[in-house]
Formats: sequence, structure tokens, C-alpha cells
Amino acid sequence: QVQLVESGGGLVQAGGSLRLSCAASGRTFSLYAVGWFRQAPGKEREFVAAISCRGGGTYYADSVKGRFTISRDNAKNTVYLQMNSLKPEDTAVYYCAAKLWSQTLVPLTTNEYDYWGQGTQVTVSS
Repeated sequence: QVQLVESGGGLVQAGGSLRLSCAASGRTFSLYAVGWFRQAPGKEREFVAAISCRGGGTYYADSVKGRFTISRDNAKNTVYLQMNSLKPEDTAVYYCAAKLWSQTLVPLTTNEYDYWGQGTQVTVSS
């Protein structure tokens, strides 16, 4: 089992940057694919980015491609989401999620992930 804790959210002006972290417990984190999802008020939770267990595969929603970068450091049991050129429409609660998954091609939908963090708020002002 994996426990996930997100951090790094906050308030930033449009065009600014934030780096989110997802810290995981457990000795087998390197066997888990990790995804970032977000949920804005009144909207469904949506996929943002995902990374395979060893980092060889990365995937992005079209809305963040070219602005966000997902990475991981398995020695630190941590996955990062670097968010640049932030827009007001990026405002949401951001969640990381994990799934025991060894393939490079990773799940991209919420119902495929088994473990979730509590979320961290990102607010982008215009």
C-alpha cells in the first residue's frame, strides 16, 4: 500500500510557476505509475499528467502540454509537477494518484488509480 502527500500549491499570478510534489510512503514506490489530476469547482476531476514507474514514459493533457513537466525521483519516493506559464484556468485542487503498474504506457483516467493524496490547492490570479 502507498500513502501520498501533495505539497507546493499556492497562489500565483498568471504567467508564474509552481512546482508540486507528491511524496509517497513505502519501499516499492518505484513499481508504481503516478498521475496528477485536478478538479476545479463544479467540474469533474480531470487528467493532467502521468509518469511510468521508472520515468521512461510521460503523458500530458493537451491543455498543459508544453507548460507542465512531470518527473520523479524514486530514491526520494517523490513525483514532481513543474507548472510554468500558469493560467487562471489552471486553478484547481491538484491530486496525485498511484497505481502498481510496470508498463511504460500508463493509465490516464481517474478510475484506474488505486491510491490518492488529499490534494493541494493551486490558484492562479489574472
